[in-house]
Amino acid sequence: MINAHTDRDWNHKYETGDTPWDSGLPSRELLRVLDEQDVSLGRALELGCGTGTNAVALAERGFDVTAVDCSPLALAAGKQKAAATGVNVEWIEADVQNFGQGMKPFDFVFDRGCYHCCRRIDLDSYLQTLENTTQAGSRVLILAGNANEQTEHGPPRVTEDDLRSELGGLFNVLQIREFRFEDPGGVEGPLGWSTLLVAN
Repeated sequence: MINAHTDRDWNHKYETGDTPWDSGLPSRELLRVLDEQDVSLGRALELGCGTGTNAVALAERGFDVTAVDCSPLALAAGKQKAAATGVNVEWIEADVQNFGQGMKPFDFVFDRGCYHCCRRIDLDSYLQTLENTTQAGSRVLILAGNANEQTEHGPPRVTEDDLRSELGGLFNVLQIREFRFEDPGGVEGPLGWSTLLVAN
């Protein structure tokens, strides 16, 4: 297993089933953005793909998908999902920080929950990954915890100002909106930010 620069043992989380973020459902917000923003098919990258639900959903839509995660257990589950669905996904075990150097840029990058964790550890390395994997015109969708959430539970939280100040140097902000994550069973989850960006 790789030595990822993280604040917790993600593989152990999957080993013990302590994965409240893993709803097993394709992100409604991802699908909404793809439909409403007319995102063109092309090369897609999912950062922190976990068990691959969204990577498989992107492949089913016709994207050429690469999915990266630091947990071999999560990736193994993703490979099973892809095989069962009959789609092809390139699975890469790697740290999502300082990732992608020398790779061909992607047309669409999706992040459901990495940014709000990575920014607390090494924001610069996360931004380097985004710079490595995009080119002018690439679109990036980042789903992150929302500081306006009033409950105690849920992912790390950021403000709209955080998003604009931390990501605005690399990207133009096309849209920031509030949405709710889905919890297992399709239960309404914590408040989040949906941030759609385009690379300069």
